[in-house]
Amino acid sequence: MSPWLIVAALTAGAYLCGSVPFGWLIGKMRGVDIREHGSKNIGATNCGRVCGWPWGILAFLLDVAKGFGPVTAAVLLLPGVLDPSTGRALWVALVAVAVGPILGHTFPVWLKFKGGKAVATSLGVLLALPPLWWIALAALGVWIVVTAATAYVSVGSTVAALAFGGMYGTYYRACALDDYLPLTVFVAAIVVLVIVRHKANYVRLVRGEENRVWGKRQATGNRQ
Repeated sequence: MSPWLIVAALTAGAYLCGSVPFGWLIGKMRGVDIREHGSKNIGATNCGRVCGWPWGILAFLLDVAKGFGPVTAAVLLLPGVLDPSTGRALWVALVAVAVGPILGHTFPVWLKFKGGKAVATSLGVLLALPPLWWIALAALGVWIVVTAATAYVSVGSTVAALAFGGMYGTYYRACALDDYLPLTVFVAAIVVLVIVRHKANYVRLVRGEENRVWGKRQATGNRQ
């Protein structure tokens, strides 16, 4: 089989893994369609607020896993399929597979392509890529600190994404536009995706309508 057919198969499999809507499935198991409550998002945050935070944490871990699993498989398999000495070609293949779970969560085939923000799934993908796992962990730390300080998940996610992009650009500046160019484009796309997918949250923040993770809810009701 052609190496690039293998890459295509891995990418398709990664997309299907990413398409599994764990937050929605947990909600259905609990007797509720989370798309009809809260922010109507299928992600872990809305799952936690609608179903309870233990279920939200479970959804978060499962969303991370569905990004981590297929990309880890690609990291292990592709160097044996493609010549690692080609450098950029190998990174193109890995990035192609890495995009799969993120697109799957954002546009899940099982839910008529209406998905979530893919923050947790992106974290799983980044943790599976050797040059990025430690930066992803650092960004997770930023997310925890900022979310704890502001009580807004959207603020924590945005600051963490920007911090991740900044740390990547600083540490890998020497090779970011060389062999790591596909990885650089991927990192930039992740940061942009997080910002774009939180556009409605920014509007609610400006209006004072964004709900906090804990504490008093806004007077507008159950928006998130």
